[in-house]
Amino acid sequence: MTQGYRGGFGRRSLLRGTAAGSAALALPALSCAAPAQARSGRPAAEWGAQVGDVTTSSGLVWVRSDRRARMIVETAATETFRNARTWTGPVVGAGTDFTGVTALHGLPPGEQVHYRVLLADPDDPRRTGEPVTGTFRTAPAHRGRGEGVRFLWSGDLAGQGWGINPDRGGYRIYEDMRRRDPDFFLCSGDNIYADSPIEAQVTLPDGRIWRNVTTDEKAKVAETLAEFRGAFRYNLLDRNLRRFNAQVPTITQWDDHEVHNNWYPGQLLDDDRYTVKDADVLAARSLRAFGEYFPIRTLRPDRGGRVYRVVRHGPLLDVFVLDMRSYRNANSPGRQTDDPQGILGAEQLRRLKRELSRSRAVWKVIASDMPLGLVVPDGKENFEAVAQGDPGAPLGRELQLAELLRHIKHARVTGTLWLTTDVHYTSAQHYAPERAAFKDFAPFWEFVSGPLNAGGFPAVKLDGTFGPDQPFVQAPDRANTSPAESPQYFGEIDIDGGSGELTVRLRQEGGKVLFSKVLQPGRVGQ
Repeated sequence: MTQGYRGGFGRRSLLRGTAAGSAALALPALSCAAPAQARSGRPAAEWGAQVGDVTTSSGLVWVRSDRRARMIVETAATETFRNARTWTGPVVGAGTDFTGVTALHGLPPGEQVHYRVLLADPDDPRRTGEPVTGTFRTAPAHRGRGEGVRFLWSGDLAGQGWGINPDRGGYRIYEDMRRRDPDFFLCSGDNIYADSPIEAQVTLPDGRIWRNVTTDEKAKVAETLAEFRGAFRYNLLDRNLRRFNAQVPTITQWDDHEVHNNWYPGQLLDDDRYTVKDADVLAARSLRAFGEYFPIRTLRPDRGGRVYRVVRHGPLLDVFVLDMRSYRNANSPGRQTDDPQGILGAEQLRRLKRELSRSRAVWKVIASDMPLGLVVPDGKENFEAVAQGDPGAPLGRELQLAELLRHIKHARVTGTLWLTTDVHYTSAQHYAPERAAFKDFAPFWEFVSGPLNAGGFPAVKLDGTFGPDQPFVQAPDRANTSPAESPQYFGEIDIDGGSGELTVRLRQEGGKVLFSKVLQPGRVGQ
């Protein structure tokens, strides 16, 4: 497979700690500083490339330059780039931290697309750097031709101080996932831990030393725009992730740790590490950096926009990406009897119901950045997710979920499946009205998988309001177990192109299957 970076990266003194000389990481030379205002030579794209929100005929290509440059993308059917098509992108500069996105349209459906990104001197287009290359598959346009869909999902990266460890070969789970050759990867949130500094080393309970690659921006909590940008840039120091990005498109959503643990709009932080206490100010800075570092159709750099959206992946699959963070009410005990804002906000819920009703895809995956029936606390009295531990009739944020589930049933929306992460373990939940206090919904499954590279945590309790049964769970028995002590997890979905049959597999680092479930299209009560 094509690798989306070139070899021979140097090292700068901006990288501290014990990671120097690790050949396995192949760190970019311009690791964490902003590009210089003037450089000799030609523009370079040492951070690799990414592709996002791919459909049957379109996609977004991302790159970061080491200086001001014009972004040019070429696409072709083969690696030779014969008869290539050229796309002229933006001039990237300091306003977007030298990142840029180019939209591709009119691509052939169900085909492998090879691309290369050139960075040209805006004043002399003939002066270009070495191209950064990659490949991706567009979604199939038809059923019954053997064109199925495979995708992976997980979340939570560089959490709880567990960063890029050169002794382990960095984020090696990305190499495990790349080998599965998925059509795309759904990242369910917590792409960064803006509130978790990365130290050079951590002593594990058994006395072993966990070593981290460190940067200036990750030495403290993120408050400024530059620090948020540095937090997103940190993960791209990992060679496994850059190689993964060169082969696998992403659908990316966000959650709390892009800003601060358990944050909600209007919150004033009670955290002595912060000089900026207003969560809304921090969220705005993070969202800008988030839009600069991921190719997202509805959230382009410097344009505002929204994270929630629908990504249509051909006749077999629509992915409904939720944002359970930006529009929620304050975390509380969750006992309200009337809660129109809930966890999605009124407008997002309205759009979600409308798009679910319009969808003609066989499967409607609802990408939720938080679980539904798992009780996730926020302190001693408040709750962070939907469930609040009361197994009776819906209250608080459960009211909004009940409204959505009722709509799915009465609008006869079939093939819904919920995927999430957040809780730092892996599990499967089946929800059924015969076990529930609220009964006006059709049965459905929810699958949890993660983290990618963060601390593992014990399983939380189930809330009985929507009748969950948990046939599988694997979690550590103590909080914040390191990736060296507890497996990291990702999930896999395979949809057969002919029958439409969907297979879920919960996997751990290394690829071992822990649990699998086969679902039939159009059937309820599975």
